[in-house]
Amino acid sequence: MSNNFRIGHGYDVHKLEKGERFIIGGIEIDHYKGAVGHSDADVVIHVICDALLGALSLGDIGSHFPDTDNKYKNIDSKILLEKVLALVNDNKFIISNIDVTILLQEPKLRNHIDSMRDNLSKILNIEVSQISIKATTTEGLGFVGREEGIAAHCVCLVKQ
Repeated sequence: MSNNFRIGHGYDVHKLEKGERFIIGGIEIDHYKGAVGHSDADVVIHVICDALLGALSLGDIGSHFPDTDNKYKNIDSKILLEKVLALVNDNKFIISNIDVTILLQEPKLRNHIDSMRDNLSKILNIEVSQISIKATTTEGLGFVGREEGIAAHCVCLVKQ
């Protein structure tokens, strides 16, 4: 067995607007605001994609699924994650763990974290225990604190 371990990091931000659907971690949450983007603007899936692509030195989500290509307009980000997972598998890597931190003032996500983890574990074909998702506020500071946007970070470990 190889000891080829790699770490990847992902970061993403999306603007929040009234009347938009709020998709996060592959689930929809009822809220008066939602994230805006070329795809469904799922910030959690986007950072996971970026972290996995980064770990394999395969660029970023924008280079694989550019917002200038209309075939990705309003696409379900779960499809993007499935395509990234195929690249992970094609390169003979497996996911060891994923750790996501979401920065969001409102709504509180505590009651949705388990659903997100369960959903993502099914897409990625890994155990729920291999996925950590945490949510925090910025104590009212900055664009997140003013509820103008959502941000997320992800770190992943993959092994060959």
